[in-house]
Amino acid sequence: MHNVDLRSDTVTKPTKTMRQAIFAAQVGDDVFGEDPTVNQLEEMAADRLGKEAALFVSSGTMANIVCQLTHCNRGDEVILGDQSHIFFYEQGGSAALGGIHPRTVPNQIDGKLSLDDIEAAVRPDNIHFPRTRLIILENTHNRCHGSPLDPDYMHAVGEIVRCYDLKLHVDGARLFNAAVALDVEAKRLAAEADSVSICLSKGLGAPAGSIICGTREFIVQARRARKMLGGGMRQAGILAAAGVVALTEMTERLADDHANATKLAEGLANIQGISVDPKLVRTNIVYFEITRSDMTPQLLEQRLKNEGVLLSPTGPSQMRVVTNYHVTSDDIEYVLNSFSRILKS
Repeated sequence: MHNVDLRSDTVTKPTKTMRQAIFAAQVGDDVFGEDPTVNQLEEMAADRLGKEAALFVSSGTMANIVCQLTHCNRGDEVILGDQSHIFFYEQGGSAALGGIHPRTVPNQIDGKLSLDDIEAAVRPDNIHFPRTRLIILENTHNRCHGSPLDPDYMHAVGEIVRCYDLKLHVDGARLFNAAVALDVEAKRLAAEADSVSICLSKGLGAPAGSIICGTREFIVQARRARKMLGGGMRQAGILAAAGVVALTEMTERLADDHANATKLAEGLANIQGISVDPKLVRTNIVYFEITRSDMTPQLLEQRLKNEGVLLSPTGPSQMRVVTNYHVTSDDIEYVLNSFSRILKS
């Protein structure tokens, strides 16, 4: 049976080159700062994102909570989107672990937060209010069609941050997808950020791990937060070796995933019973709606699974597909044919 896994770009398996690098990795105790492969990865990531230093952590969720704990004290407030990954999918970790209050503003369809909404959410200095400390952006934005945030928008938010003496964290789990889609260097998208995280285990294909980048002083404090969360991984060079390959070999090829996502969206738009706007697809994420009363996301999911196609329901009538480096253009043809057969039956 043909097998095409479109549930997420987290389903990728390490490449042959990554497996060889893992086997040959030089390692040491990273908590002591003695793992040479982790140090290499951190230096490489900091350089790619234009920052002074970096920190290797186990996951994107850990990266985001470490950054919030480092920027904020208990009782402080962060401004973030109501559709953001941090607010939607990370178990309220900032509140549960850090006593940090989230203040949400609406995400626009392209993942942006209105500049007026951001400014309106900044608290005045008043004893009744929590202190606004941090603005968080997500680039690309998962729940907003994988939309990339461009440098001009990032600069505009940076102006607000400077005006109100705040900090800016960018959840850049798919930042390299944004860079490829916009044809800019990733460091341009991170230039305004006081901290930025990137995920190595999504489209870049590493088996695990994320990187936090920021100033040297920030990373020193972030390392303390990582340790508090149980994130000291000792001989982590075994994982970091795959991350080095990810940053060296896997960023530019993300354009293939974007092309396949666009091909899929354009094909789905021609299938009766599916509603999708291909113009919203700019990276590797496609959301679509089922418009037939006799079909649910769960039923379609099961029927596609019987044909070897895996994807995820995300709402009462909505589904999501995410292309990745295991998925080829021929696979997209197979998926579209499977959709057609099922929805015609």
